[in-house]
Amino acid sequence: MKKVLFTLALAVALPLSAQQKPVYLDTAKPLEERVEDVLGRLTLKEKIALIHAQSKFSSAGVPRLGIPETWTTDGPHGIRPEVLWDEWNQAGWTNDSCVAYPALTCLAATWNPEMSMLYGKSIGEEARYRNKNMLLGPGVNIYRTPLNGRNFEYMGEDPYLAAHMVVPYIQGVQQNGVAACVKHFALNNQEINRHSLNVVVDDRALYEIYLPAFKAAVQQGKAWAIMGAYNLYKGQHCCHNEYLLNNILKSEWGFDGVVVSDWGGTHDTDEAIANGLDMEFGTGTDGLAKGTNNAYDNYHLAMPYLERIQKGKVGTKELDDKVRRVLRLAFRTTMSEGRPYGSMLSPEHYAAARRIGEEGIVLLKNANGLLPIDLNKTKKIAVVGENAVKMMTVGGGSSSLKVQREISPLDGIRQRVGDKAEVVYVRGYVGDASGEYNGVVTGQNLEDNRSPEELIAEAVEAAADADYVIFIGGLNKSAGQDSEDSDRKGLELSYGQDNVISALAKATKNLVVVNISGNAIAMPWVNEVPAIVQDWYIGSEAGDALASILMGDVNPSGKLPFTFPVKLEDVPAHSLGEYVGERNRQVQDVKYNESIFVGYRWTDKQKKVKPLFPFGHGLSYTTFAYGKPTADSKTMSADGALTVKVTVKNTGTRAGQEVVQLYISDKKSSLPRPVKELKGFRKVKLAPGEEKEIAFTIDKEALSFFDDVQYAWIAEPGKFEAIIAASATDIKGVVSFELN
Repeated sequence: MKKVLFTLALAVALPLSAQQKPVYLDTAKPLEERVEDVLGRLTLKEKIALIHAQSKFSSAGVPRLGIPETWTTDGPHGIRPEVLWDEWNQAGWTNDSCVAYPALTCLAATWNPEMSMLYGKSIGEEARYRNKNMLLGPGVNIYRTPLNGRNFEYMGEDPYLAAHMVVPYIQGVQQNGVAACVKHFALNNQEINRHSLNVVVDDRALYEIYLPAFKAAVQQGKAWAIMGAYNLYKGQHCCHNEYLLNNILKSEWGFDGVVVSDWGGTHDTDEAIANGLDMEFGTGTDGLAKGTNNAYDNYHLAMPYLERIQKGKVGTKELDDKVRRVLRLAFRTTMSEGRPYGSMLSPEHYAAARRIGEEGIVLLKNANGLLPIDLNKTKKIAVVGENAVKMMTVGGGSSSLKVQREISPLDGIRQRVGDKAEVVYVRGYVGDASGEYNGVVTGQNLEDNRSPEELIAEAVEAAADADYVIFIGGLNKSAGQDSEDSDRKGLELSYGQDNVISALAKATKNLVVVNISGNAIAMPWVNEVPAIVQDWYIGSEAGDALASILMGDVNPSGKLPFTFPVKLEDVPAHSLGEYVGERNRQVQDVKYNESIFVGYRWTDKQKKVKPLFPFGHGLSYTTFAYGKPTADSKTMSADGALTVKVTVKNTGTRAGQEVVQLYISDKKSSLPRPVKELKGFRKVKLAPGEEKEIAFTIDKEALSFFDDVQYAWIAEPGKFEAIIAASATDIKGVVSFELN
C-alpha cells in the first residue's frame, strides 16, 4: 500500500515546566542563541536526518524537541499538487488545486517592482495555506539563448532588471513565513544536457551578467534558501561547488540560509559534505529506487556521511554549519511566532494574477492603430489557432500545475465581446493534442486529423468576412517547446504556423497575431501583419487578461525583458559562443565566448545586425513625450552621486503607463564594455495630458565594471553618458558627465 504524504508538522515542543523550558522556545531570545540551544541538544543521527529528504518533497524534523519537518513545494508560478510520498504520481487529493500566476517572463515584462511584490505576497499566501515552508522559486537565470526550454521561468536577459524584480518577490513570499528558494545557482542557461555541461565563462561575465540577480536576492531580498543548478562549473556540479557556494555565496555575500540541491543534483558525498550543500533532495528519481526499507538513508548526506564521521574520516564542523542553517529555516518559517495562516484560491489572488498578466502583455506592433478593437464597429471576429483553446498550466516541467480554473484566450474574448459581435473559432493548425503531466490531465480533446491544407482553407474562409482576425499561436509547454529538460530545435514556429499566418495576412488587412510563449520566435511574416501582441503563459486569468488588452479596457504597458532576434545566428551564444544541442551524457565544456555581450549588449555593437524587437520595447494605445534630460552636476566624485531628471507627458487621449529606462555608457575604459547598460527604470502612470518628472540617482556602483585581474569592482575616472530611453534602441535624450 502506497504511503500518502502528511504535511502537518509539530509546531511546538510538548509542555515543559518553567525550569525545563529550552531557550529555543523563548521567542524573545535572539535567533542565533536559539539555534545554538537546539544544536547542543541534537544527537548525531538527528543532525544527519535534518539535512536530507525523507520523502519526495520533505525532510525530517526532530519530534522529541518539537522541531518540525521541512515541506517544500514547486513554484514559481503556483503551488504544485500533492504527490505520493516516494513518487511523482498524484496523491489524489481533491483540495490541492491552486491559482496559476503568470510565468516569470511575464512578471519581468511588467517592469514594475510593485507587481513583483504583489506576486510574491499572493503565491506566498497559497504556499502558507498549504502548510509549505519553502517555495522552490523564483528563478533568475539569464536569457542567453532563445532555445532554452526553461527561459519562461526566468526574468530575461538583463541582470539589473532581474535583480530589481526578484527582490520584491522574495520579500512578498517571506512575509508569509515561507522561504523563497531562489534558483538555479548558477549558469543554468540551457536545458538539454543540463546534468553534464561544464560551463566555461570568464569572471567578468560571471560577476557582471550571471550573478547580480542572485546577489540581490541574498543581500537585498534576504532570501532564506538558494537552490543549486544541475550543470557544472569549474568541473564541479553546482549543487556542491566550492567556488560558487563556499567562496561566493557564503563567504563573499554572507548568505546565512540553506543551500538546497535540485532534485537529483547531488552526485558526490565528499563534495556534498565540504562544498556548501546543506539539504539534499531527489537523489534518484524514485525514493525507493535502491530497494531498501528506506532508500533516503542512502543519500549522500545520510548514512554515507554518518559513516564517514563515525570512522573519523571527516569531522562535524561542516555538519554543524548545515544544521544551523536548517534550524534558522525552521525558526524563520514553521516556528515563527505570529506566522500568518495564508489563504487559497481567493478572489484577491485571481485579481492579482490578472493584473500582473495585463501589465506584462507587450504590444509589439500596431500599424495604423488597428488595436484596440472597437466593438461598436465590429460585427464578426474570427479567432484562429490552437493556443486559443489549449490549456497552458499543465506541462512544462516542475512548474506544471493543477488549477481550479484556467480561462482560455477564446473564452476570455467571447466573454468580453458578449452579444456585441459574433466570435467564431477555427483551429488553423494542430500542434500537440496531449494534455497530461505527472498525472494531472487537462481533459481537453484536441485531436484533429484534417490536413494542414484543409485547416488553412477553413481559416481563410472564416477570415474572409471578419472585421478582425486574431491568430493565437506560438509555443506550448510540450517537450521541445517551452519545457524543462528539453530545448527548442530552432527559432522558428512549429506546426506550420508561419504558413497559416501568411495565408491569413493575404486574406485580411485586419490581422492580429498573438504569440503565446516564454521565448522569442522568428517572424518571417512580420511585415505582412499589422498588429502583433506578445502574450505569455499568464495562468488562470490568461483569457481575461488578453481580452482586456485587445479590447482596450487596459492600456498595454509591458516591455520586453529580452531581445527578439531576426534569426538564431544573430544571438552571440550561437555566433560566438557554444551551444551543445545534441544529447550527450558525457561531461563536456560549453564555452561562453561572448562573455559579457549578451542580448542588447551584443546587438548594440553590431552595425549590420538589428533586432526584430529590441530589449525594453513595448507600444501603447496612447503616446508619450519626453523632455530633455538634465543632471544636477557635470561632474561626480567617487563617493558621491548624480541625479538625472526627465519629464514625461501623456500626449494621447488614454490613460497609460510608460517605462522610463536609464542606461549608462562609459565612453572610455581600460577593459571592453558594452555600448550601454541598463542602470535604472521607473514605471509611471499618466492621465491624458498629465506630466511627471522622473529622477534617477547615479552612484559609483552604476558606473562600475568587474576587473577580473584585480578581482574587484572598479569605477574608472572619465567621461560617461546617462541615456534616457523607451527601449534599447529608442533613445530619448543623453546627458554627459564626468567621474572625477
